[in-house]
Amino acid sequence: MKIAVTSSGKTLEDQVDVRFGRAPYFLIIDGDQVEVIENPNLSAGGGVGVQTSQMLADKGVEAVIAGNFGPKAFQVLEAAGIKAYSVEGKKVKEAIELVKEGKIQPTQAANKASHW
Repeated sequence: MKIAVTSSGKTLEDQVDVRFGRAPYFLIIDGDQVEVIENPNLSAGGGVGVQTSQMLADKGVEAVIAGNFGPKAFQVLEAAGIKAYSVEGKKVKEAIELVKEGKIQPTQAANKASHW
């Protein structure tokens, strides 16, 4: 499963960032490969959740781990068939293991109000 995780830094040891659309980094894990992406939408005015969701869908991501998902971002992820997992207070590598082991279930709805 190709998983994207919001991250406060560029390594698996960094914390899962609670923000989805405005997370500084995304770590995309595909097997034992890790791709680090600086979030190009970090300083955009509005619609960052939707733009970020589309970017991850274009990369073939099957699941996303973040602290919070806004309603528009969640809707785009859901439409793209991408599972969203809400995790806070964990390192990226810990969050990935929890998802892979089935200890966390996909989020069924947005858990953050829209900014607009």
